[in-house]
Amino acid sequence: MSDQPGDLRDLLQLEKVEEDTFRANYVFDEDWPLYGGQVAAQALLAAGLTVTDRAGGNGRHPHSLHGYFLRRGDASMPTLFKVDRDRDGHSFSARRVVAIQRGEVIFSTAVSFADPAYGMERQAPELPAVTAPEDSLTWVVPRMFSMEVRIPPEDGITAWPARFWSRFTTEIGDDVLLNAAALTYLSDVSADLHSFSTDGFIPAASLDHAVWFHHPARLEDWMFTDHTARAIAGNRGLYTGSVFDRSGRLVATIAQEALYKRFARTEGSV
Repeated sequence: MSDQPGDLRDLLQLEKVEEDTFRANYVFDEDWPLYGGQVAAQALLAAGLTVTDRAGGNGRHPHSLHGYFLRRGDASMPTLFKVDRDRDGHSFSARRVVAIQRGEVIFSTAVSFADPAYGMERQAPELPAVTAPEDSLTWVVPRMFSMEVRIPPEDGITAWPARFWSRFTTEIGDDVLLNAAALTYLSDVSADLHSFSTDGFIPAASLDHAVWFHHPARLEDWMFTDHTARAIAGNRGLYTGSVFDRSGRLVATIAQEALYKRFARTEGSV
């Protein structure tokens, strides 16, 4: 048991228990449920450890993750990850992963990997014209490992910023899978559902989460995340996000849906 959250590399260390079964052993106390980006990043990493390319190497890169948050997780206990090898095709590999605590599935996800392909490239979203990270405001993010976050001063510091710069302060290197896991960890940091007026309802729990990886990225370098609220329907709110590197290249797209519940005011609250 660690008294303080440690390094992201510690968090992403998985023990191989048996074939296609891994365990995340780094645990710590915190007052909130297990951070969703943590379990999603570890699930992606577990899936990637079972993937090889046709030549026998691990050259296939993560290209998408689609996950569901099923139960509240506990950061103070290990998490077991079981991987199913659905398919290894000519260019793609498909995996399903369940994350288990106390004998119950807390998170399930489908992850796809692809051989690198080069050729046509297009993107519609553009990096907004915002203040550089060096001249932006520091946002202290609770419970996050090895992450520095800066908010453009024109946006101002808010509880849940829709746009921000971020980079990891630990050494990640060029490993594509490890950087994709770090990006998945980053992908659940904030949201843009608070821009809706919801009449006493608040986003109370994440339901599902998706990440599409367009280009390998170095998460030690500054990335800019730009979230956009899309809709609330059936008490479910959807937002999407674009993650750019500093050159303006779109490296990933994010989507998440959250469940809304009515906020119960306590006596004397304003």
